[in-house]
Amino acid sequence: MAQKCSVSELHQERLNFKPVLPSVLKKGVANVKPVLGKATKSVADFAKIKAIFEKTYGMPVVSFQAGKNAVVAKKAIKVGVVLSGGQAPGGHNVIYGLLDGLKSANKKNKLVGFLGGPSGILDNKTMEINDKVIANYKNTGGFDMIQSGRTKIETPEQFAQAKATILKNKMDALVFIGGDDSNTNAALLAEYLKKENANVCVIGVPKTIDGDLKNEHIEASFGFDTATKIYAELVGNIERDVNSARKYWHFIRLMGRSASHITLEVGFKVQPNVVLIGEEVLAKKMTLKQIVDNLADLVVKRSKLGKNYGVVLVPEGLIEFIPEMKALIAELNDLLAENEDKVAKLNTVDEKIKFISSKLPKNLSALLLSLPKNIAAQLMLDRDPHGNVQVSLIETEKLLIEMVSKKLKDLKKAGKYNGKFSTINHFFGYEGRCGVPSNFDANYTYALGYNAAALVLNNMSGYLSSVKNLVKKSSEWKCGGIPLTMMMNIERRKGKEKPVIQKALVKLNGAPFKAFAKVRQDWAMNDRYMFPGPIQFFGPASVTDITTKTLQYEQKKK
Repeated sequence: MAQKCSVSELHQERLNFKPVLPSVLKKGVANVKPVLGKATKSVADFAKIKAIFEKTYGMPVVSFQAGKNAVVAKKAIKVGVVLSGGQAPGGHNVIYGLLDGLKSANKKNKLVGFLGGPSGILDNKTMEINDKVIANYKNTGGFDMIQSGRTKIETPEQFAQAKATILKNKMDALVFIGGDDSNTNAALLAEYLKKENANVCVIGVPKTIDGDLKNEHIEASFGFDTATKIYAELVGNIERDVNSARKYWHFIRLMGRSASHITLEVGFKVQPNVVLIGEEVLAKKMTLKQIVDNLADLVVKRSKLGKNYGVVLVPEGLIEFIPEMKALIAELNDLLAENEDKVAKLNTVDEKIKFISSKLPKNLSALLLSLPKNIAAQLMLDRDPHGNVQVSLIETEKLLIEMVSKKLKDLKKAGKYNGKFSTINHFFGYEGRCGVPSNFDANYTYALGYNAAALVLNNMSGYLSSVKNLVKKSSEWKCGGIPLTMMMNIERRKGKEKPVIQKALVKLNGAPFKAFAKVRQDWAMNDRYMFPGPIQFFGPASVTDITTKTLQYEQKKK
């Protein structure tokens, strides 16, 4: 059961905040009709995706418009909801909106939460969610009402168990709140239940602070706005300190393993000296040495102006975007698996590095040996349960600091640099995942949940809740759903081809990156630091209701 938290003054005020619904939903789900668009196809690998999703492939995009819909109120239904994957600000409001949406159609509709993520479905751990339960969690951060988890429902036995649990509880629908992997899971379960002739509707809701679950119909995943505002406050505080003390270079790693959206958005909010974008590194096939040389060159140039300080933003997944590092990691995964027993018998990290480097191709061996020992050790020793390097644990910011420092020492010996390079490193990750949702995210997540109720009650199984037109006031947002299969492609996972929702990376030809490219040289040499401060929940709408710079740039021409 969920435990009631102690309530702070701000917490109490947020419990009293009432999200503003899009106009189309304001009169309740019984006054909303679905309008079907054209048939859809997956983003890639059409034939393979269609073969896997025989029952749910090609469904049309759905939009909602005002109109009487007697169908949704005919029969009382029971709906399950599960929080899946990492936390993101606003998850509680999705459940809040889902409950209100269901009750707007029929007061007898019930909502049941699965505890601990998808494992709660397999283990049949549930709790009923009603107005009394939700009253303690409105507009709050975290997933602590029913908790989350990363269990995947992927084996035939797990699918059968999930079906058994859903039918045992006499559920008519299941709502997955999660990211790309979780919603891939939702799509597979929707397909499975249709093939099994189980009349159970499965709906997804787009969640991830990383911002990589998006397309023209999913303009933003929830939590991204709040998390980037939290990180921007922290970085802005550091910039204010930098501008005051003027003696340190701060290297700050930010969450976002598979895409650099967080780093780019925080960059817009605080305007630091350097914003590294992994997608650009990959596109330009930059080596680690080139990145280090560029950073060292900037340190030298700023030093000549008497500026022995600066701020560098580093995306969490940078190391995987560097082609040579990606190749090294792939080779290490294979070699360490093949030589697990031999490596285990070696006593020191140095011995292990020497042994493995002798088996690597010459260029990758040289790369491994060029890395600082602590980073090489992390690459060697930090493995996940599948034997792969845990890239998110590699302290890339420390790697860059050590290698830039070494480069500057060489330049100093050559008489080309005489400044100071004092550094401080940071990693901002979990600080942003469970923050109190911004007004934007509070409204957005409530709308996503309410909209998911409309999809459920219209039996739109295999759809992802879509709320768009997000740069406008929340009353002007447009609602509907898109088929989960529409976002799918085929990727190799653990040596096998798997259908997965395609991650949305930073587009180098997109408006946000182009806007950044125009100003980054100015940011690099001139101190254009901005200090956004904490999230504002009260005050003028121009401060409290603003959304991300990324969305503003993307929607500028629309």
